[in-house]
Amino acid sequence: MKSPDTFIQYVWYPCGSGGRAGLFRRIAALLPLAALALALAAQPAGQALTLSQVVGLAQQQSIAARQARTTLDTRYWEWRSFQANLRPQLLLTGNLPDFTRAYQEVIQPDGTIDFQSVTINNSGISLGISQPIAATGGSIFASTLLQRFDDFDRKNTLYSGRPLAVGFTQPFFTYNALKWDKRIEPVRYRESQQLYLREREDINYRTAGLFFDLLLAQVNLEMANSNLSSNDTLYKIALEREAVGKLSRNDLLQLQLGVLTARKDAAAARQGLETAWLALRAYAGLTADTPASLSIPGGIPEQEADEEIALEQAWANRPEVSGFERRRLEAEQAVARARGETGIQATLEATFGWSNRASQAGDIYQKPQDYESVRLQFTVPIVDWGRASSRRETAEANRELVAAAIEQGRTNFDQEARTQVRLYNMLREQLGLSFEADSIARERYQIAKERFVLGNLSITDLNLALQEKDRARRDYISALREFWLSYYMLRSLTLFDFEKGQKLF
Repeated sequence: MKSPDTFIQYVWYPCGSGGRAGLFRRIAALLPLAALALALAAQPAGQALTLSQVVGLAQQQSIAARQARTTLDTRYWEWRSFQANLRPQLLLTGNLPDFTRAYQEVIQPDGTIDFQSVTINNSGISLGISQPIAATGGSIFASTLLQRFDDFDRKNTLYSGRPLAVGFTQPFFTYNALKWDKRIEPVRYRESQQLYLREREDINYRTAGLFFDLLLAQVNLEMANSNLSSNDTLYKIALEREAVGKLSRNDLLQLQLGVLTARKDAAAARQGLETAWLALRAYAGLTADTPASLSIPGGIPEQEADEEIALEQAWANRPEVSGFERRRLEAEQAVARARGETGIQATLEATFGWSNRASQAGDIYQKPQDYESVRLQFTVPIVDWGRASSRRETAEANRELVAAAIEQGRTNFDQEARTQVRLYNMLREQLGLSFEADSIARERYQIAKERFVLGNLSITDLNLALQEKDRARRDYISALREFWLSYYMLRSLTLFDFEKGQKLF
């Protein structure tokens, strides 16, 4: 089986955002939908839908599919935001204007204070670039600054600024958030992509279940109508035989009761069909003009699932595996944060460059003077009543708890994959047996009906053959349902296409 949609709309993401790449993504996303729409339009009116067609419609039109794509888009832009944090940032800041008219406190030469009226404007503009250093948690920067001071009362204007300044900021003994983000975010992004693929397979699984619910309701209605027609015909024949004394009154009443039961079964089957159709339509996003008739899946994948290949692909592709790694890193991150935020902390800041003052803006850049600034700021906790040690011990305990949960999760994950492979292969065998039983039961009923018409079979044996025929038909549809649900569950557990022998992305 071929999935009607692919992961192609997202392969452009590493190349950039918006613009031409965004257009390509939209075009690529629409191509499978257009192809599926053309295929549906080309098929004859009233033709039954196949399982692959219904699954394809659900992948394109269902609310669950749109939610999955939106979630993936959101996670992609979060990933892009993280990547931007690692790149240089260019920033323009300023105060234009910074006007003040007020009485301000002014210290006089003799040390007294006088409040004087001032009317000033102190404007400035700065252009700076900074680059974070993930390995150390610090950053380096370069900037240029120009300030203008206007004293309107005294009609005086001064300029000051730093034509160029470079420096760095380096914390010590503290938690390095960027370093941990650099380790965790790639794992989180890979997990989000795998989650999207799994959600697509979960949509397939859910759609297949609703497909077979509707198919079983459809088969029930077909059997009810067929049984009603057969029982009605047999009842008319029985009336003629009863009139000539070849059939007892009891058998005639039993056939009449069979007709009434068949009518009730047909009415109940119609109600069940409507309910199942509405459920599939609501989930898969089908329109009112979508054909409600379904075709019984004929073929199944030829290959059996190899347990070792399935296990290998599950460990390589499943989001749970990335989730195990992410949870382990997050637990270690919490320990590092607790240690870095509760002990000694220090930050060294240094800036070197040139500065100047002048009465004209252009003179700032003529013969500037050296500018140096060095500062070491530190914090040493002396008495915290055990707060720091409590945070560290809590983080350590949580890390041990997460490690145990991950170990249990890995064991369960391994067992789940192995169990699903064995179930899938077993259901393949059972499906063949159910198909054979269905064929035999239908043939047996046809022979029983012909014998009853000839008067060589009792009404009890005829009803028994009818019940076995209906039960075998329902068992076959149920076996089909269980097989295809197992097929999609296996794909969801491994994110691997066993028919093509390749990953689902």
